[in-house]
Amino acid sequence: MTTETTGDNPFLRPSGLPYRLPPFADIREEHYLPAFALGMREQLDEVAAIAADPEPATFENTVEALERSGALLNRVSLVFFNQAASDTTEGVQSIEAEISPRLAAHNDTIHLDPALFARLDALFVRRAELGLDTEARRVLERYHADFVRAGARLSADQQARLRELNAELAAAGPAFQQNVFAATSAAALVVESADELAGLSADAIAAAAENGRARGHDGAYVISLKNFSNQSELAGLADPKVRRRLLDASLARGLDTNGPLAARMAVLRAERAALLGFPSHAAYVVADQTAGTTEAVESMLGGLVAPAVANAEREARALAEEAGVDRIEAADWQYYSERVRLARFDFDASVMRPYLELESVLRNGVFHAAGLVYGLTFTERPDLVGYHPDARVFEVTDADGSALGLYLGDFYARSSKRGGAWMNELVEQSRLLDQRPVVVNNLNIAKPPAGEPALLTWTEVNTLFHEFGHALHGLLTDVRYPLVAGTNVPRDFVEYPSQVNEMWSEWPEVLANFARHHVTGEPMPVELVTRMREAENFGEGFRTVEYLGATLLDWAWHTLPTGAEPGDPAAFEAAALHRYGLDLDAVPPRYRTGYFSHIFASGSGGYSAGYYGYIWSEVLDADTVEWFKEDSRPIRESGEVFRRSLLSRGGSVDPMGAFAEFRGRAPELAPLLTRRGLTG
Repeated sequence: MTTETTGDNPFLRPSGLPYRLPPFADIREEHYLPAFALGMREQLDEVAAIAADPEPATFENTVEALERSGALLNRVSLVFFNQAASDTTEGVQSIEAEISPRLAAHNDTIHLDPALFARLDALFVRRAELGLDTEARRVLERYHADFVRAGARLSADQQARLRELNAELAAAGPAFQQNVFAATSAAALVVESADELAGLSADAIAAAAENGRARGHDGAYVISLKNFSNQSELAGLADPKVRRRLLDASLARGLDTNGPLAARMAVLRAERAALLGFPSHAAYVVADQTAGTTEAVESMLGGLVAPAVANAEREARALAEEAGVDRIEAADWQYYSERVRLARFDFDASVMRPYLELESVLRNGVFHAAGLVYGLTFTERPDLVGYHPDARVFEVTDADGSALGLYLGDFYARSSKRGGAWMNELVEQSRLLDQRPVVVNNLNIAKPPAGEPALLTWTEVNTLFHEFGHALHGLLTDVRYPLVAGTNVPRDFVEYPSQVNEMWSEWPEVLANFARHHVTGEPMPVELVTRMREAENFGEGFRTVEYLGATLLDWAWHTLPTGAEPGDPAAFEAAALHRYGLDLDAVPPRYRTGYFSHIFASGSGGYSAGYYGYIWSEVLDADTVEWFKEDSRPIRESGEVFRRSLLSRGGSVDPMGAFAEFRGRAPELAPLLTRRGLTG
């Protein structure tokens, strides 16, 4: 462990770079394990000192002391798990498999420390007498709830079993994700001739050739799979056999290795929930979310299924008529959807791509909107090194010229990156620790050949705006305590700010600024966007059903009672979809069990029993979009209200209370139903 004892390890001290950006140029894989080991030892020493303090418990010597503890462990964890997702290697995967159970045991040691919990419990009982401000009281209540939910009130025997469950789950999560990574890579579609990709745009075919070269298939064309079921290329591929190959590869991946693992994780989570006093893992999760009860979630989801299925069945009949068949197949749905959109709405999605060049979307769209609404400016800092050559660093400045933080953008797909799109924090904002935020967005856009533009689909544009909404949540937070900074909010609330940010992609002033032809500079015709929106409404039934399929599959896995055995994973899936009325062969769920990383890739839970949160948050989002559109104030003033009321507060206040304060009332469902075409 020379990197630990000699001081060569860059994690051993706070970064000296601007905004404490991790010194990526100095970080090597051999630094991680020693830094994790030392970081855990340091935090346990700090926690032991807090628990053994002879002075009576105060907020400062207990809660604030906990917030200051674990600085080294936090630094290495944020960097490591970002790399594990965005630029993994065999070495990183080996470290993740080793360190995840150790971190779970470390967290159990802290949460199950009786002396430490006694101090927190004493403060919690007297919280009304402590003279705490709103944020400090919220932090105290959050700590107390976290300790109770982690088993602090259990008996010694129960805690021993809880530790065993947490250790096994902590090992299973990384194993699931690594299986997804391997299965997704192995299932990439390889074709020998460009003719087999007929129907795709020239730049998409060129990107497939570049992907083939990068993956060692010189002369062939490779389409890498996205993390969801229905691959975007299905809309363009003219050859039905190639479409079927692509969808079959997508749907089958991971079930052989991850099906049994997912079933085991569901059983373990059910047992853990029972140990903690809940009838299911879903009940355990939702009790700590804004939904509050499983009944509230089931009521919302149950009310959406029937109208969504009816909408999808209407679409299916139109597609079958267009295809000249009795029944539309899943692999053909997207292809014929594009033909119906062209016939009904005179809209061809591929016509938009020349106007949607990545650099323009980023600078003239995403960044421009952040300036328009919040007064932010973004300046690229090529002097600052990211964790990968594709990861670009931008300094963020507030409206008054003050420094706000750093934004990293890592937009291209590569073989070392997991699928999907996401936001991570590399440095958490905290006035207590004098830290400003450093956040990163990852996407999986096909990288074009050198010198060629990266032209996006409208879905990819929307994804970039969405993930940037998470980034704004991290950048604009202004709290004292890291426990409640940025996206540290309930899981069924965290998607709300990101979904709101999607609206700016179609805001006229923003759209006109970024949607320009990458060769001629001509603006994209306004009527093209109008037709696109009309055409997209046609596919809303499909999108809602595939989302609900994944949501209720998650729900089925995590409403298992303790002791129940799910049996064969494929049969369990089929039975669950049938039970909820979502067994439409032509509309597979957005995620199947074998690659449902949202709910199984994290032993601690991730989105397990929480995938409903996307549509739960969309209720708030749709209502907020209406507020922005109805508001008579200048957009900059409206942005300040939204920032001050919600984005800046992180988890320092009750989220639903903050929304009601912002909106002047509780959220209403009508805007969402209208948006998704479910009002009938």
